[in-house]
Amino acid sequence: MAISLIRTIIVYISLIISLRIMGKRQIGELAPSELVVAVVISDLASLPLQDIGMPLIYGLVPVLTLLCMEVLISFATMKNIKLRVFVGGKPSFIICEGKINQKEMSQNRLTLDELAVEMRKQNVMDISTIRHAILESDGTLSILLYSSQSPATPAQMNLNVDDPDYPVTVISDGHVLTENLKLLGFNDNWLDKKLKKYGVKSPKEVYILTSDKKEKIYFAKKEKTR
Repeated sequence: MAISLIRTIIVYISLIISLRIMGKRQIGELAPSELVVAVVISDLASLPLQDIGMPLIYGLVPVLTLLCMEVLISFATMKNIKLRVFVGGKPSFIICEGKINQKEMSQNRLTLDELAVEMRKQNVMDISTIRHAILESDGTLSILLYSSQSPATPAQMNLNVDDPDYPVTVISDGHVLTENLKLLGFNDNWLDKKLKKYGVKSPKEVYILTSDKKEKIYFAKKEKTR
């Protein structure tokens, strides 16, 4: 029992490390080669867990080999455009200048119902409003509307607006994130003043506190549990 538990922990940690090295993309955004590696790795990793008599190294070596191959291919595709197209594919214009490309629809085995689903996900209901629709190599659909159908931007309306800063979490569930506090350019004295402003004595009383560099703060106090 103990051996099985230890083997499971080792395989789990190895898979986490492997997927972290592969990158942060979600399964739906993986390139074909990355998806293949992810599927094969999960299958190979299960073998030493199913057969306790199999040496653990027999499962880890293939996983590490595939990981090394994926990393090497990733570097190679960065340097070679033809290899990049071969491994990852290339985008397809499903709609061009308002006209559906039926040949590309057929080649990509994309039905009109699937196209409609992807449109609705982006709050687009009418095909006639679309100028270009591109099926990306990861399977997602990028849509460019006609200018007359696109929301007006402040620049088009000659409005001067401030660029928003990115809010950073300073306190999360009672814990002060010191690195984020330093990232904003603030210190503990600044934080103490803000906590006093919101009527709390300790960060442990705070559920979440976020701020940007312009000190636009979102604050929520911990609710008392019964």
